[in-house]
Formats: sequence, structure tokens, C-alpha cells
Amino acid sequence: MSGPFRGLYTALYNVPDLERAKAWYAAAFGVAPYFDQPFYVGFNVGGFELGLVPVEDGSRAGAGGVTAYWGVPSIQDAWKHLIGAGATAVAQPQDVGEGIQVATVADPFGNPIGIIENPHFGR
Repeated sequence: MSGPFRGLYTALYNVPDLERAKAWYAAAFGVAPYFDQPFYVGFNVGGFELGLVPVEDGSRAGAGGVTAYWGVPSIQDAWKHLIGAGATAVAQPQDVGEGIQVATVADPFGNPIGIIENPHFGR
């Protein structure tokens, strides 16, 4: 895939109870989390990231509580591209640990679009 996007990498679910959600998703998908912190629990499901985050100000669980993250080779290039195309900044690019960077924009219709630069994904 050429251009600023590599493909869909991650689906992030907002949950009101991280411990309960972690147990449920581990049982439902049959995999243990590979990353387990109070701010994020990550599962590798078939080579894709299923992420759980606690509900915080401005986020919600349930319908509308999921953000898909598109893999990019350069978070800064993809950020500039999306903003230049008319997206609105929601969460500026930030390092979330282990060299992984994420950001979120909103399309002109209010839909969230997440981007992730993850050096641990080989795609």
C-alpha cells in the first residue's frame, strides 16, 4: 500500500471497567493480553490490535465508543496529510510508550479517525 497509510491496525474500545473488560475479551477471543497497564490493555488478535481503554472525559462506551486506528509509516506525515485534507484535530500525535505514536482527527462529518505509527508491526 502506498501513500501515508498502511492499512487498518487497531480497534480501540472504551470500557467503563477495564479489569472486567480485560477478563471478558480474553475469554471471548481466547487470547491473553500482551500489554496490560491501568491506562491500556492490548490484545493481538489474528495480527491486529484490539485495545481497551478506560472511559474518560469526552469518551463513552457502547455505540460510538470505538475508534479504528490506521497504520502509518510516519505519524507526522499522516497527521499533516489529514489536517490538510480538512480533518479537525482531536488528539495531537503523542508517544504512548515503546516507540508507538498515536493521534486522532475527526473527518468533516464528525467521525473519529485514529492513526498509529507502531514500529512493532511489520506491515
